Amino acid sequence: MNLLIKNGRVIDPENCIDEVADVLVTDGKITKVGKGIEVNNADDKTKIIDAAGMWVTPGLIDLHVHLREPGFEHKETIRTGALSAAAGGFTTICCMPNTDPVVDNEIIVEYIKMKAEKESAVNILPIGSITKGQAGLELSNIGKMAESGICAISEDGKSVTNPALFKTALKYAGMFGLPVFDHCEEPALSGKGLINAGDRASLLGLAGISTDSEEVIVARDIILASSAGAKLHICHVSTAGSVQLIREAKARGEKVTCEVTPHHFTLCDEDITDYDTNYKMSPPLRGKLDLEAIKQGLKDGTIDAIATDHAPHHFDEKNCEFENAPNGVVGLETAVALGLTELAAKDILTPSQLIEKMSTTPAKIIGINKGALTEGFDADITIIDPAKTIRVEASKFLSKGRNTPFDGMKLTGDVVYTIILGKIVYNSKESVK
Repeated sequence: MNLLIKNGRVIDPENCIDEVADVLVTDGKITKVGKGIEVNNADDKTKIIDAAGMWVTPGLIDLHVHLREPGFEHKETIRTGALSAAAGGFTTICCMPNTDPVVDNEIIVEYIKMKAEKESAVNILPIGSITKGQAGLELSNIGKMAESGICAISEDGKSVTNPALFKTALKYAGMFGLPVFDHCEEPALSGKGLINAGDRASLLGLAGISTDSEEVIVARDIILASSAGAKLHICHVSTAGSVQLIREAKARGEKVTCEVTPHHFTLCDEDITDYDTNYKMSPPLRGKLDLEAIKQGLKDGTIDAIATDHAPHHFDEKNCEFENAPNGVVGLETAVALGLTELAAKDILTPSQLIEKMSTTPAKIIGINKGALTEGFDADITIIDPAKTIRVEASKFLSKGRNTPFDGMKLTGDVVYTIILGKIVYNSKESVK
């Protein structure tokens, strides 16, 4: 089936397009972008979507997703995570390796790819762990995993505390052209902290996590990556100090990129008014000054990408005392609306800049030919209604996870269609099973 999307506001940062135009898809590929495209539909082989009033963008790409499979299927599966991604407008997602068993060898990589081929409508790219079992003692077989198709390596959920081992991993990653996705946290400083160290932690009587626990590893790993000549991507930046360290590194010409999550550009620790475990995450929600620094970092280009850090948990795991609850919130199905509401509507980012950080730049970070509506590229497309008001209803998420601090919040912006290889995999007007 061929597809013609008409009358939409086509936003394609890679090709400097931001105008009302049409997009023609033939045999799963982008074949033409322009005004007044017509087809001979007498043979009824071309489906036409009228996208008037909507944004037509390259398919969104999420660099940071936890699918939980294998090992934690009670939290999420490849199938349910993919459904959630499609509902959120994401056509490609990168899944983190902290599963059980850990993604530390080519067999687990092939397992995820096989399951994704059978059960996922979206593109799923595995990320391999830096060390075996994420134990921080011995490097995983990075070369074999690279041959099997990982898009990056990461010790997500923790840092590699041994700097010599991490530097070796950076060198190996560079040999295979892989970026290193870096969770920056010094455990000796974060300790048993639960939320950001500050007045709110004191008020609630909760142990605090200092900002320097993140910043000291950001600084260390920028230095090590520079020494190793490797591509470093810093995950879920949360502090003003981290933003400044990255800004300075970029000014020096270092090969460093970074991402921020929607919850970190929307909320701060002052929003934690009680012991609701849906506000417990790693890194924690920081102070108001950190929140403002993140917005400035997005605006001036220091922060390259928006990634959800989608981290689903079973209801029973979060329904407990704050100190016993696991870290993490789901994010795939709220990211677009939060981006429009908190960034585009407040003139922090233009629509083109928002799409660039959610599609074009993520594609470049992992080196794939996506994130653009270029002729000949795969027809991975997201269609967004920027004016629609929605109310977040966690009970209706397609993810197994319901752990979100945004339940009940009114937002502006909604995904209408998610299209992969010219096939509609999500339509907001139809039920998805």
